[in-house]
Amino acid sequence: MAARERQGASKGKDHVPLWERLDRPEPAARPTLTALRIAEAAVGVADAEGLDAVTMRRLATELGVAPMAAYRYVTGKDELLELMVDFVYAELDLPDGKEGWRAAMRSVALRMREVLLRHSWVTRATWCVLTPNQLALTEAVLAALDGLGLDVDTAMAVYSTLTSYVHGAVGSEVGLTQLLHVRGWSTREEARSGLASQMAWLMNTGRFPTYARYISEAERKDDPQWQFETGLDAVLDGIAARLAI
Repeated sequence: MAARERQGASKGKDHVPLWERLDRPEPAARPTLTALRIAEAAVGVADAEGLDAVTMRRLATELGVAPMAAYRYVTGKDELLELMVDFVYAELDLPDGKEGWRAAMRSVALRMREVLLRHSWVTRATWCVLTPNQLALTEAVLAALDGLGLDVDTAMAVYSTLTSYVHGAVGSEVGLTQLLHVRGWSTREEARSGLASQMAWLMNTGRFPTYARYISEAERKDDPQWQFETGLDAVLDGIAARLAI
C-alpha cells in the first residue's frame, strides 16, 4: 500500500497532472464519490489526528468505499495532499483589489492565519504542492501590487515576504500549542508555572537583563493576535518604506 500511495511521485512524463484530469467533464451520471468529498474527508482526518494519519486505506474507511475507489481521482497520497491543500485554501476570501495594496495584503495575512490555525498540518504541506486555489491567492496579491511601478521579481518577493511571515508566526503558535499538549498544560500561564524554576535560574544569572525586563513588564504575553498583527504591521511598514509605495 505504501508503494501504491507514493505512485504519483514516480509517474513518467506522459502522466496527466491532477488538475488537468479534474478539469475534464464528469460522466453524465454524477458519481457518488467526488474529488470534493475525498478532500473534505481527508482534511477532517488531518485536522483531528494529524497529517500522518491520512492514508488511502483510512480515507476509504471514512468515505465508506472500496479501498481502490479513490484511485479514480488521485494516484496516491501526493495527489491527495494537493486536493487537501486546495480544499483548505478555498476557505480564504480573496481581496478584490479595490482596497489598496496594504489593506489587501493585511487582510490576506489575517485570513491566512485563521485558516492555518484551523488546519495546522497545512504548514507542513504547502511548500511541496501547487494548486488552483493557492495560485488564486498569489494572483490576488500580485494584482493588488500591480500598477505600483514594481517589476515582477520585486512584486513576487513582496508576496513571498508576506507569506513567509505568516507561516513563521503561525508555526510558532502551533509549536507552542503542541508543547502545551505534550507537557499536559492547558494554558500559557500553566506553562510559565511549569517552567518557573528554570526561568528563575536563567534570569538570576544576570546574563539576560533585557529579557528579564520583558518577563516582568510585558502585558501582551497571552495575546497572540496582537503579537501577530504588530509583527505584520512592521513587515508592511518595511515594505512601504523600502519600495516607497
